[in-house]
Amino acid sequence: MKALVLSGGAGTRLRPITHTSAKQLVPVANKAVLFYGLESIAEAGITDVGMIVGDTAAEIEEAVGDGSKFGLKITYIPQERPLGLAHAVLIAREYLGDDDFVMYLGDNFIVGGITDLVEEFRENRPDAQILLTRVADPRAFGVAELDDAGQVIGLEEKPENPKSDLALVGVYLFTPAIHEAVRSIEPSWRGELEITHAIQRLIDRSADVRCTVIRGYWKDTGNVVDMLEVNRTVLESMDRRIDGEVDAGSETIGRVIVEEGARIVNSRIVGPVVIGAGTVVSDSYVGPYTSIAENCRIADSELEFSIVLRDSSIHGVGRIESSLIGRHVKVTPAPSVPSAHRLVLGDHSKVQIHT
Repeated sequence: MKALVLSGGAGTRLRPITHTSAKQLVPVANKAVLFYGLESIAEAGITDVGMIVGDTAAEIEEAVGDGSKFGLKITYIPQERPLGLAHAVLIAREYLGDDDFVMYLGDNFIVGGITDLVEEFRENRPDAQILLTRVADPRAFGVAELDDAGQVIGLEEKPENPKSDLALVGVYLFTPAIHEAVRSIEPSWRGELEITHAIQRLIDRSADVRCTVIRGYWKDTGNVVDMLEVNRTVLESMDRRIDGEVDAGSETIGRVIVEEGARIVNSRIVGPVVIGAGTVVSDSYVGPYTSIAENCRIADSELEFSIVLRDSSIHGVGRIESSLIGRHVKVTPAPSVPSAHRLVLGDHSKVQIHT
């Protein structure tokens, strides 16, 4: 069995971060989202991985390499433009051959991995197996319709009037039957080859398409809110570890990780928090659900429920929360300016100004 990992896409919902960085490499608890998926694939006993890459191919390849650090063998498959999930399967046909495969969206995060799902698929070997989860607003996802017996009878891509609240999670398991299906569909109104249409083609041909409704944690980390939420979830599962330096004037409370080479000076850190190697936090407060990457400088500031990427500095700005701060960013106080009111008042006006 092989894996097909999708690591292309522009990441428009994470701009401006993704103007200069691949969305799959934005860190959660100081580790790229993509790496969690690759680790899950390796844990499931899959070693051969085809990775779809686009405009950010060079950055992805530099970060992942040949896959050996994950116990994987990576083959990169360039995609000229992101033309849909089914298009990724189409261009990976030669690599996949006649092997079964799991398709994993590189910006998705699933707590608990995929080992049980892969084992279930290997045992039963349906033509396709999809993962579903209940969501508050299914209009933003592929949506599945099930019959009374829990069998998949229909799929729609981002429907205006969803027939259920069951959204497709970004992990799919296929036999080679999917290849004929992706060749037989036409682009959608979005101009993309939709994997939902290909799976629907299998359903229409009475193929064996099964589903698993997951109740564990899943997120598509395509926007800042979800990225911060995934960061919170991962941090909650981490154990306390102090490998760096914490001076006598500082306090660390709860699940706090201070990596080797990091320094905490006259500061209060309340976990869960991870502070990367080479980072210095001084005269500051870092509150729960915060990840600070390597070689950052936090001084005379407060930071909570946020992600700070490497080589950035925050100095003297009071409190920051619910924020995603990119690489090589400098956050400093704005110059103070006199406050004033500018008025144009007619005759006999009455004005009250709060001072």
